[in-house]
Amino acid sequence: MTDATRKLRVLILDGREERLREVTTTVTSLGHGVIGTGTDLSSVHEVTIAELPDVALVIVGENSRQGLEMIRTIVHEAACPVIAILDLQDRGFIDEAARLGIFAAVVRAEDREEMQSSIDIALERFAEYHALEGAFGRRAVTERAKGILMERHAIDEQRAFELLRDHARRTNRKIVDVAESVIASHRLLSSGKEPTDDEALAQRTSTEKDPSR
Repeated sequence: MTDATRKLRVLILDGREERLREVTTTVTSLGHGVIGTGTDLSSVHEVTIAELPDVALVIVGENSRQGLEMIRTIVHEAACPVIAILDLQDRGFIDEAARLGIFAAVVRAEDREEMQSSIDIALERFAEYHALEGAFGRRAVTERAKGILMERHAIDEQRAFELLRDHARRTNRKIVDVAESVIASHRLLSSGKEPTDDEALAQRTSTEKDPSR
């Protein structure tokens, strides 16, 4: 759950003027700040960059293509979690909004408890998503570095990982940092430039394989 004392910066998008006021009232009554309302599709990119919202509420009404496009834009840029305010009964529109990557949905925007609960859920899912994305990214870097060592020195995957791990321990660094250095050194060698200090890891592998080198 979100810390009750934390005041969030909330962006409210699309919807009729009356509906924007209603949603704004609910959000401010929870102690959060509304940093903008009713932005049109052409400026949503600039607004999210300039205002840096903690969460965006997009009002999706009947046949609200603009609302869906706003969701698509914010989700694509990963600027902040998006909550859809569903002012419609069209199941197709609801399903489409879900596929675009909303982190929560609100049916009764005037319900303070439902609104705060949806905000808490969205923030939690957004954090989990980025943590998972980061984990996948770190794994991809490590796998790439292992592949470079395996190909260059004809060693197996386990041995390549042990080299990364042992070098990380000796230099008091994270494995992913060593892996990134191996990849960077590989690029330098491929371009014909002088290797960096971390290329010693790859060179050490060669020495271990053939002490006469």
